[in-house]
Amino acid sequence: MTKETNLKEKWNFLVTALSHQFADGDQLNIDGIIYLIGVQELGQGHRKFKKDEKVNLMHIAICKLLEPYGYYEFDFFDSDGWPHYKTITELPSLKPGEQSVLMKEAIINYFEVINFFN
Repeated sequence: MTKETNLKEKWNFLVTALSHQFADGDQLNIDGIIYLIGVQELGQGHRKFKKDEKVNLMHIAICKLLEPYGYYEFDFFDSDGWPHYKTITELPSLKPGEQSVLMKEAIINYFEVINFFN
């Protein structure tokens, strides 16, 4: 099995499982999954978030997802319990398809670390 095939199979499994659990069967897209990771990383449970908080949740998730790649590093929690990251290495210029592959790979790695696929 090629790396690309394995990535695609794991991605499809992940989307299906998360969609059933969090979207009443509607298919989540990559942004929806990133948002869910942000909520998880914030650790304040499910609640209503304001629009700016939703953007911040996605930023938290992206930083967490790209931390193992050396792009970000956790810095501190603010007084409201929100995690903050510092940039270690600037992200390379990637074409949209390349960005998508990187993020899907990072999301799969995130869920592998928490043993989601076992």
